[in-house]
Amino acid sequence: MNGFDVSRADVPASEIRRGGPPRDGIPALTDPEFLPPDQAGWLEDDDRVLGVHRNGIAKAYPLGIMNYHEIVNDVFAGEPIAVTYCPLCFAGLAFEAVEPDGTRLMLGVSGLLYNSDVLLYDRRTESLWSQIGATAISGPRRGETLESVPTANTTWGAWRKEHPDSLVLSRDTDYARNYDRDPYAEYAEDEALMFPVRFRTHGQHPKTPVLGAEIDGEARAYPFTAFPATGRHQFEDELGGERITILIDSDAQSGRVLDEQGEEIASLISFWFAWFAFHPETDLYEPRQ
Repeated sequence: MNGFDVSRADVPASEIRRGGPPRDGIPALTDPEFLPPDQAGWLEDDDRVLGVHRNGIAKAYPLGIMNYHEIVNDVFAGEPIAVTYCPLCFAGLAFEAVEPDGTRLMLGVSGLLYNSDVLLYDRRTESLWSQIGATAISGPRRGETLESVPTANTTWGAWRKEHPDSLVLSRDTDYARNYDRDPYAEYAEDEALMFPVRFRTHGQHPKTPVLGAEIDGEARAYPFTAFPATGRHQFEDELGGERITILIDSDAQSGRVLDEQGEEIASLISFWFAWFAFHPETDLYEPRQ
């Protein structure tokens, strides 16, 4: 298990899989360089990025880079934030990265998977953390959770339009990687999964992108195929006893969830199979006729 002790994991050890690379074989980035948007000419408008806006600072993390690193240990105006991406699940999530004693939480890529989703590990205790579950499943931190930060999974064109001064993660990472090549392009179209998951459903293509939200234990997925293929769409919904607003950008295949006060709450864009694997009781949104 790449040197990790999973004998007392909160999930069956048999369901923790080796993804192929060893521990840190996919190298996380720490405090990398960023560029102003006019120096990122290699980014096309339809290239996908993870976007985080925090403490007045906007940053874009191109998926072309995240495919090869999966974690960026970053800082926003002095606040440590870990930006994570699982290419197998099309899932990008950012977390507050502070240890209980106030020091910085540093995450690495374990090389292990649960529900086909990357297992992160913290370098201090070597606890394994489920990315989508945002919970430590083994080690001294077992049972603890990470605080999610709203994260966009969108196109560079859409993100830059909303945040024209956004910084962009530089390709100068000190690693020799072909960031123009997407090693997961065929996988995203194939119905087959590379690794088994605990819960599987049928009726939707497993790689259908969905916007997932969970409030007070109630989960709902909003597949982008449920909306017109172009334009922006906004509607109200109720989840976990709260009124929320759903914002869908069909052109960018992106979306956000706002609370009753109009503040964004953390949600997840991922493949449908990944959302269902971690939320088997989820509702699947269907537009009202």
